[in-house]
This record gives sequence, C-alpha cells and structure tokens, in this order.
Amino acid sequence: MVEAVLIDMFSLPANLQNNIQGLLHNTLEAIEKCSSIHAPCVYVMCCQRQGSERKGEQEFLLPALRGFQSLKRRLEVVCAQTTAAALYTIKQRLDEKDLNIIKVILPTLRKDLMKVYIDHLFTAVYQFEFEDLQVVSNCENLQIPEHQHGGQTLPSQDVALIQSEIQMYLESLPSLKGQLTILRSSLIPDDIFLHGFTTRTGGISYIPTLSSCNLFSSSKRRDPQVVVKENLRRLAKAAGFNPETFHRVKVDHANAVCVMGKAEPDNYDGIVTNQKGVTLAAPGADCIPVLFADPVRRACGAAHSGWKGTLLGVSMATVNAMVSEYGCNVKDILVVLGPSVGPCCYKLPHESAKEFHRIDPKCVRLFESASPHIDIRRATRILLERGGILPENIQDDSITDQNQNITFCTACHPDKFYSHFRDGTNFGTQIGFISIKD
Repeated sequence: MVEAVLIDMFSLPANLQNNIQGLLHNTLEAIEKCSSIHAPCVYVMCCQRQGSERKGEQEFLLPALRGFQSLKRRLEVVCAQTTAAALYTIKQRLDEKDLNIIKVILPTLRKDLMKVYIDHLFTAVYQFEFEDLQVVSNCENLQIPEHQHGGQTLPSQDVALIQSEIQMYLESLPSLKGQLTILRSSLIPDDIFLHGFTTRTGGISYIPTLSSCNLFSSSKRRDPQVVVKENLRRLAKAAGFNPETFHRVKVDHANAVCVMGKAEPDNYDGIVTNQKGVTLAAPGADCIPVLFADPVRRACGAAHSGWKGTLLGVSMATVNAMVSEYGCNVKDILVVLGPSVGPCCYKLPHESAKEFHRIDPKCVRLFESASPHIDIRRATRILLERGGILPENIQDDSITDQNQNITFCTACHPDKFYSHFRDGTNFGTQIGFISIKD
C-alpha cells in the first residue's frame, strides 16, 4: 500500500495553469476517498518565486487545499526555488517518518525529468510509481503495480543540467553537527604524506544514524551517492586532496590487495601506490581503517580490516604488496590503526573467538563465555610484528601518550563516530585516507 503521495505542481505547463485548482482538488478528493482507513502522507510540491514575498504557485493552490479534513494532518505544501530543493525537502519528511513506498502524481511532460531527480536523490530503499496528473477515478490507483520506475530517457545535456542543479543545492546546505574534524597521527611524517581519519561531523547527511559526514552509499541505506559525494568534496577541501583522484577499497572482508596502475580486482580490502597526489582510502564503522606509509621509498597504502580480514592477514598482505611492488623495507613501514570497535564492546561467537585465541589468548576476554569480547586491534598488531613491522612503527590504542591516541572505540563515542555494532543496518561510515604529497 502507498505510504506517501507526491503531487508535482512545480512549474506546471501553461495549458494546465488555468485548471490547477480543479486538478489538485480532484486528486486530493480521490486520495481521501480511497485512503479513508490508512491515509497516506501527501506532499504538494510547488515553485517559490525568487525575490517574492508571496509563495509563487502556492497562492493558487490554497483554495483547492481547504476542506480535506482526513488528510489535513498529513498534507503539506513544499515550496522551493528548484525541483532539487523541493524534492530533497520532501525526502527529509519521508525519512523522518520512515516511509518507502511513494506514488508520484505529475504532468506527463515532467515524468522523465522527475525520474532523473529521483534516481539521483533516492536509493533502492524507496519504491516509486508514477501517475499522470488527472482526475483519479478509482481506488486501484493507490495500489503498487508490479513495475517500478525505469531508466531516464532524457537527452544527456538535460541530465547534466539536473545533476548540476542537485550539486549546487547540496553545496549550499549548511554542515551538520559542527565542523568537519580530521584525526591525524604524529607517526606519519606530514612533510611527505597527507593523511587522516574522519569523524562523523561536518557533512550534510541528516538521518540520525548517518549524520552527518557519512562517506558510503549503498542500496540498503537512505543516503544517496550524491550526498556522499558532497560529503567527500567537503572532506577533500578541508584535508587538501583532489576528490577526482580518490580511490576507496572495494570491501570484501578478505585479504586481496589492489596495486594502483595495475588491473583492478573486482573486490579488495587493501590498496597501495607510489604515485603522488593519489588518495587511497579504507572505510570503517567498527572495522579498522589501517594506513601504511614508507617515508624512505615514498609509498603508501590503506586497508580495511574487520574480524575476517584480520584473521586472513589483510594488513600484512598490504605490507607485502608495498615490499614486492615498490622495494620497501618492512622495517621502514609505518602503520596506524584508526578508530574502530574496541574489546570493551566487540563480541563474537565462541567458535570465531577461538581463532583470535590462537593468535594470542590476550586477544580474547571472557573466553569461556558464549560471546567473548575480541580485541581485533591487538590481533592486527601481533600479526604485523610477526611479519617484521617494528613495534615502535605501529600506532594503536596502546600508545603511551593517550593525548596522541586516535584509535578510539567507535561504539563508545556516538558523538564522534559511526558504529555498525551500535547503530544497526542503516549505519554511517568514516574512512582513513592517505596520499603522497606532490
């Protein structure tokens, strides 16, 4: 059943302007009649004229809005200067109410345009159906049909204009939850490398578990790629790297490593380069973002190390790639473990805990319990040291000066970090990033 109805009255074609009130009245009347038990939320989208005290099209809509008592509490008119701004505002309303199934009623001439906006501003979490703006005559129109919206058919230049409009609007939005903050390690020399670990502040993501500098989009989350791209643009500006030469690992929770300049694997959790100005990144939302730097051979790397990747040795696989590809000496490589879930919070089933116990009994707390606490950071350090990395060249939460500590527990600090363990499936993502300065 439809959970929300969006009526697109934005910049109606001239031939419909004279009938606007009648069209809206008839549409709302049909919605009210067909939805008397479970009335959907209804959003009427219209244009607000720039520089005008009146709300543009809204003034023509008011007479048609009166009298719909059953919809009154669930009816909202959203006025904005652009379609991107209006639709993004409506998306916020849908997300506040956790609504996913939306009927869009709009002029036929707007359908292809609207599909492009929706494809950019929404993810596969949402389901859309479209209906021509006309007198709705029966209740079947409020059922979800089998087909959903397909690909756009607009000319590429029109799509580019829509993309530009969306980008400009997102760039105009204020940062949420404070300024963008980057954590840096004193172990990595900043005259050679640019690096850091992000926190959750300073972006535009507004959904509570994603707010505000979420840096990952997927079909299962409500943050679209355009929002993540804007968060990345703001991070790049603050950190000083080029977002066009940014490369993030393609997480597989394994130990494959990508060498920049060679054939890219389908999935990999480590990535290395000796190219200047190329920024490598690894995500983390409990898993460890690990950064690698060799100031002698001037090479660097990044790895995503969750519990599976830790057991599979992804960190040493990244080190070995730097050694084999760039002639690095393992004793010159510096390794920094970023914010990640600590043994204070992280639990695994007993069978999985056995693997960490074999690495070192101190990697497991309450080993005899059904779900022991696991220290994936300690396991990572031990495996790195066994591989030849010098103990003093590894920075983690065991650092002597805690004022220099950046390996915070993500689950323990909801104000600073995202956590899958704490927040559930719609979690946000921070990253560790590194590049060689030009």
